[in-house]
Formats: sequence, C-alpha cells, structure tokens
Amino acid sequence: MANKQSVLIKILIAIIVVLAIILLYIFLIRPGITGYTINKQNEAFGFAIVSIMQQAATCQPVPLSFGNQTMNIIAIDCLSQQQPVSQQPA
Repeated sequence: MANKQSVLIKILIAIIVVLAIILLYIFLIRPGITGYTINKQNEAFGFAIVSIMQQAATCQPVPLSFGNQTMNIIAIDCLSQQQPVSQQPA
C-alpha cells in the first residue's frame, strides 16, 4: 500500500512540475520572445522606409511590389527640379 502511495505522489509531483514549466513559459518566456520579435520587426520596417527614401532621393523611380501590383515611387522634389520640355533652352 505504501508503494502505491509513493508512486502516486511521484506522479502528482511530476504533473505539478510540468504544469509549473508550462505556466512559466506562458507568462514569462513567450512574452519576452514576442516583444523581441516585435522590436526587430519595427527595426526592419524603419530600415525599409529609410532605404526607400534614400533611393527616391536620387531622383530615380523606386519600384515597390506587393503581390501582383507594382508601383514606381519618386520624390516629389525631383519633379519640381525638372523643367518642362517647352521651357528648355534650344
């Protein structure tokens, strides 16, 4: 009888340890990983925006594609620097 109680106590302790590990992961580890991921995604987003801005500042079209759509972006300052064809000296 004592042997069965000893085995039952060991099984219950093992279940408690497993549940404690699961709770530790859910409340401490996963939020840390998620926060790190979100920070890295924000950094990548900022890097992409700065890269597009730098390319557009060269007054060359910057192609942006999403799915099956492509759009060429150019800085509006570049458009105001160009003279219309009719005003160019001959």
